[in-house]
Amino acid sequence: MSKRLRKVVFPVAGLGTRFLPATKVVAKEMLPVLDRPLIQYAVDEAVDAGADTLVFVTNRYKHAIADYFDKAYELESKLAQSGKNDLLAMVQGTLPKHVRCVFVTQPEALGLGHAVLCAKPVVGDEPFGVVLPDDLIWNGKGPGALRQMAELADAQHAGVIAVEEVPRDQTNKYGIVDASPVSERAAKVKLVVEKPKPEVAPSNLAIVGRYVLPGRIFELLEKTTPGAGGEIQLTDAIEALLGEQSVLAYRFEGTRFDCGNKLGLVKATLAMALADPALAPATREFIADVR
Repeated sequence: MSKRLRKVVFPVAGLGTRFLPATKVVAKEMLPVLDRPLIQYAVDEAVDAGADTLVFVTNRYKHAIADYFDKAYELESKLAQSGKNDLLAMVQGTLPKHVRCVFVTQPEALGLGHAVLCAKPVVGDEPFGVVLPDDLIWNGKGPGALRQMAELADAQHAGVIAVEEVPRDQTNKYGIVDASPVSERAAKVKLVVEKPKPEVAPSNLAIVGRYVLPGRIFELLEKTTPGAGGEIQLTDAIEALLGEQSVLAYRFEGTRFDCGNKLGLVKATLAMALADPALAPATREFIADVR
C-alpha cells in the first residue's frame, strides 16, 4: 500500500431508525452538530487525509447528501447580491474545488461489507479509506484520524483499522481484534471477531468507523459468505486479508463521539460548543445551571 490515499468511501445508505421521526425526512448523516451536519465533519476529515474523490454509497431514496454538496444557485446569488460574503464563502466551502463526489446506489441493505463492495467500480485496485459518519472523531489540535491512519498505512505498507477500548460487557456490539503491540498506538492484528460475547471476546479493542484498506479487499468481499440476516461483514473480509498481508489496529489521537445514538449526538454538540470561543462561556453557564 505505497500509493497515496486518494479515495474515501462513505457508507450512507442506512435508514437512521434510532432518530425517527426526524429521519423520516432528514438523512441521519445530515443531522447537525452545531451548524454543520455529520457528513461535513466526515468529509473534512477525508479531505484532510488527502482524498480528492469521495464515494457515497447511498440508497435510492436519499438525495439530501447530494443536494448538500451540490451548487445552490439561488441561495448563492441572493447572498452575493446582499453582500453577505461570509455566508457565501461558508456555503461554497462545503467542498474544495479539486474534490469530486461520486454517488453509488446500494440496491439492498446487505451489510457494511456489501456497501463497501458497491464502491469497487469507482475505487478500483488502489488503497482507499472508509469513513462511517456516525462516528465523529475530533482531534482539534492535530491531524484527523484518517490522515493519521493513511500515513501509517503508507509507512508500513499495511492495512489500518481504527480501534478503541470499550467496556468488556459491550464487545457484542463491535468487531473485536486480537492484536500484538508494535508501537505506542499501533498493534499487528492476529484475529478479528464480529460481535463476540464478552466471555469469549479476545480483547476489548473494538473496531470503530475508520479503515484504510487495499483494493484487494474487494475480491475478498466478493468471496465472503453472508452471515446472519444475509449481511456481508467487512470484518470477515479483513480476517481473510490477514492471511495475505499485515493489518494494523491503530489507537487514533482524538475523541470519538458515537453519533449513531442520541446521547452521542448530544455529547458531540456540547463538546463542539465548548470548543467554540464564542459559545463556550454561555455553554458552561448553561451546563452549571441545569445540574
